[in-house]
Amino acid sequence: MVSSIVVYGGSGALGRAIVSTFIKKQWSVTSIDFSANPEATTNVLLQKTDSLEEQGNRVLGGVVGQVDAIVCVAGGWAGGNAASPDLFATSELMWKQSVHSSLVAAHLASKALKPDGILTLTGAYPAQKATPFMIGYGIAKAAVHQLVASLAGEDSGLPATAKVNAILPVTLDTPMNRSGMPNADFSSWTPCEEVAETIHGWATKAIPFTSGKLIEVVTKNGKTTYTEK
Repeated sequence: MVSSIVVYGGSGALGRAIVSTFIKKQWSVTSIDFSANPEATTNVLLQKTDSLEEQGNRVLGGVVGQVDAIVCVAGGWAGGNAASPDLFATSELMWKQSVHSSLVAAHLASKALKPDGILTLTGAYPAQKATPFMIGYGIAKAAVHQLVASLAGEDSGLPATAKVNAILPVTLDTPMNRSGMPNADFSSWTPCEEVAETIHGWATKAIPFTSGKLIEVVTKNGKTTYTEK
């Protein structure tokens, strides 16, 4: 029987790496995003004008059957402190990109995740502490961290034996990041393919993890470590 995964944010840099990795390993892959991923088995297309409820209904209507894994890597980044003129706009965007998508993924998991399936969300390493220069981003990612803890609790709505975690990368090695920081030390950036392979290990039970944990993803000198917090 073919295993199946839903990748929320399947057309972003990390999402594309996850879709590609699971397709190569003969999984059925549903990508959820604003644009289609041609490599995915199925695409569910969102509209940027959707409210949270509309987005949720669109996703629930587009995912068919029970799945082995749901991974939400939708999100973005925006800087700004409390004095920034675009604080409200960027904070609202960060909330929609990270929190709305994570909430929809969690609700989908309550309906479509198999009893022993996994749900992986995306937090951020810096959001474990104060983020004064990127307030909206920090608030949104901290909310995702709290959501993971709640979903791992009793009576969260997820299947009783399902497991949930969140990846907390520092900096992912993406074309956009390289363009924005061309002089950075790329040996401290985490390749998207590396993260995708690890998520595959979690999904297949080849790599164990503790439900409810935030997993710091840190790369130094080209070597990546995963630490539960």
